[in-house]
Amino acid sequence: MGCTPNASHSPVFLLLGFSKARVSPGLLFFLFLAIYLVTIIGNMTLMLLISRDSRLHSPMYYLLRGLSMIDMGLSTVTLPQLLAHLVSNYPAISAARCLAQFFFFYAFGVTDTLVISVMALDRYVAICNPLHYHSVMNRQLCAFLLALSWVVSIVHTMLHVGLLLPLYWAGDAEGNVKLRHFFCDHRPLLRASCSDIRSNELAIFLEGGFLMLGPCALIVLSYARIGATILRLPSAAGRHRAVSTCGSHLTMVGFLYGTIIWVYFQPPSQNSQEKDMVAAVTYTAITPLANPFVYSLRNKDVKSALHRLLGRGRADS
Repeated sequence: MGCTPNASHSPVFLLLGFSKARVSPGLLFFLFLAIYLVTIIGNMTLMLLISRDSRLHSPMYYLLRGLSMIDMGLSTVTLPQLLAHLVSNYPAISAARCLAQFFFFYAFGVTDTLVISVMALDRYVAICNPLHYHSVMNRQLCAFLLALSWVVSIVHTMLHVGLLLPLYWAGDAEGNVKLRHFFCDHRPLLRASCSDIRSNELAIFLEGGFLMLGPCALIVLSYARIGATILRLPSAAGRHRAVSTCGSHLTMVGFLYGTIIWVYFQPPSQNSQEKDMVAAVTYTAITPLANPFVYSLRNKDVKSALHRLLGRGRADS
């Protein structure tokens, strides 16, 4: 697709993802406002419990606290702007703000996937090598793995931002470029560009695919060893306890990796804007909302810490 003379590196983007929704904008506003508030409250509560309760000062909960912080950032990058656009007649975003949103969304999103894979490694050590768990998965190693996840994520994101910068977008008579999405995501930006995007597509499949393959391989190998160890446990109670510690993590792995692979690693000819929107809502709103509840409702330690905190609050009052 060729670019017209009015094509620009820095147009104004109109985010029209929900402009044709069958549900009224007012109802969508209150729905996403509720999702955002519950996400922030749920993740902040989980972080508070892990920070204050000494029984939760273990490597798994240290990683979970980092994951909660990332989930809050992931939601904050997209949902407040969506709420503002749902009550606006002109859901516009400048090119600079769009690229900034793209950068922070990718930085939080990729870090999320990497931390979840580190949590699989944590479960592997805890179940397959329990006697050395606290010496192997110590606080220093967890901090290093979290920092490494951030570094890899930021380098990955800067590569894709750099590949977006030379692109042109041809707008309408007023210079506006319409994106059928609710935030500045990769696929909609590429779909709307009039430039040659083959290098961008190649980077998604090669570099992005390699970045996904590593964490996925770590998760699969970890759980293969975990499964073999669980089958060798002599008691049914021990097997049930081991499975229950992994159930929450596997649930979130399915949510997150399934939607990301669906959106970013299908051939462009098979991509549907409507399906992309559903998947994007899942990993920007539903997954960060679900994380604190999945990990707390299935976890006796977290539920006990919450009861102790509430009991202490009632005693203080």
